Amino acid sequence: MSVTLYVPRDAVALGLGANRVAKAIAAGAERRGLAVEIVRTGSRGMLWLEPMVEVATPDGRIAYGPVTPGDVEALLDAGLAEGGAHPLRLGRPEEMPYFARQHRLTFQRCGVVDPVSVLDYREHGGYRGLEAALKLDAEGIVAQVRESGLRGRGGAGFPAGIKWNTVMLAKSEQKYVVCNADEGDSGTFADRMMMEGDPFNLIEGMTIAAIATGATRGYIYLRSEYPQAFATLKEAIANAEKAGFLGADVMGSGKAFHLEVRLGAGAYICGEETSLLESLEGKRGIVRAKPPIPALKGFLGQPTLVNNVMTFTAVPYILEHGAKSYADYGMGRSLGTLAIQLAGNIKHGGLIEYAFGITLREIIEDFGGGTQSGRPVRAVQVGGPLGAYFPDHLLDTPLDYEAMAANKGLVGHGGIVVFDDTVDMAKQARFAFEFCAVESCGKCTPCRIGATRGVETMDKVIAGTDTKRNLSIIADLCDVMTDGSLCAMGGLTPMPVMSAITHFPEDFERGGQMSVAAE
Repeated sequence: MSVTLYVPRDAVALGLGANRVAKAIAAGAERRGLAVEIVRTGSRGMLWLEPMVEVATPDGRIAYGPVTPGDVEALLDAGLAEGGAHPLRLGRPEEMPYFARQHRLTFQRCGVVDPVSVLDYREHGGYRGLEAALKLDAEGIVAQVRESGLRGRGGAGFPAGIKWNTVMLAKSEQKYVVCNADEGDSGTFADRMMMEGDPFNLIEGMTIAAIATGATRGYIYLRSEYPQAFATLKEAIANAEKAGFLGADVMGSGKAFHLEVRLGAGAYICGEETSLLESLEGKRGIVRAKPPIPALKGFLGQPTLVNNVMTFTAVPYILEHGAKSYADYGMGRSLGTLAIQLAGNIKHGGLIEYAFGITLREIIEDFGGGTQSGRPVRAVQVGGPLGAYFPDHLLDTPLDYEAMAANKGLVGHGGIVVFDDTVDMAKQARFAFEFCAVESCGKCTPCRIGATRGVETMDKVIAGTDTKRNLSIIADLCDVMTDGSLCAMGGLTPMPVMSAITHFPEDFERGGQMSVAAE
């Protein structure tokens, strides 16, 4: 009788030797005459334990990790095939504290299923959301999305139901659904994990969106730095077409939806939806002026629904279980769950899906286990490179759109990057300006010139040159960038800069030297 083993094919696991582990298991099993089937899955999200190998047993899956090729022989000798005792044995993944506390709605199948098997996806509940959607009219589908409280998970937090309704009501012979998978924020990896671990969830969500809005064609605009996700998506799309879940007649409904994946241009600015559409059309990725909005005049001038990976992948759960089931999670106007990505100087980095309302401190201490260095947390950046830096006294802030905004921060794509007390916040502020200068599309003067002047002025502050006057110049410059930039690239760059100056003034008054604790 064959034994089923699960080895991740996620990019992080591959970088840590997962392919070599899989080969070692296959070779070791062959020498022992042990029949094994190795299924390559995505990651569960406990990245410090990768590669994490699982084995199917009568009591459920048993995990071991982190496994190196050199561990395989000892694991097989210890009874890996039966879930035997070994120092690397972790037990049932769903019972591990990091995993057990989560609210896995969107990521329920990630790390569990074969990502390119339609059969495996269906056996684990896949396509039930689409089946439910096909029983409703367009207005009914949009109503479910609106009543769920789902907001765009790409960073802006705009109500998804309103955007879907706008595209649905637009009059046009051709409409499009576009997925923004150009995940470029520092410390973020939820989109990649989903596309590598459960791509059919994204495909299903986009198909539901197409049926609701009347679109017949869709595109996934994928970050060029994600080759594994690219290959997985292409294979999954081909398999979905063969199984009748994409194409001219989706699930026998008579409705058509054709989906393609396109590699991005390698530019951060293409994460902005209008710049993305320009790039998708084969042009240079430059921000468009709005109005008109993409929902009315988007790809090739036609009504286009643009949402992030995490927005689309929340939809199948909503349609299967109902709007209320999803809205029961979260708080206030921030409903449902958020894919929190914990990175930086952290002991247990990884993916945490949790309802809105959990505090930053709970995430860092209860899930992350504190800093990897063992030193105190000094700053936490939330929401990517354009997000605010929060000091210790703000770590009890709930991760919620309104609470973050009240503290001059943002949720963004859910990325959290942790810094210990050796961080130099003046240099972090300079980096924000430098990042904007490098990644700006160059269309508007406040962003293009403002970021460059910001780097120059911050260099003077770090050098201790006329500090008070130069900090005043930076404050004025930030006001101009916030009020005058065409998009969030320039408009949000002041957020990390001013939060660093506000909460860590000693690093600027001392000319940007390291904190006393680090010296």
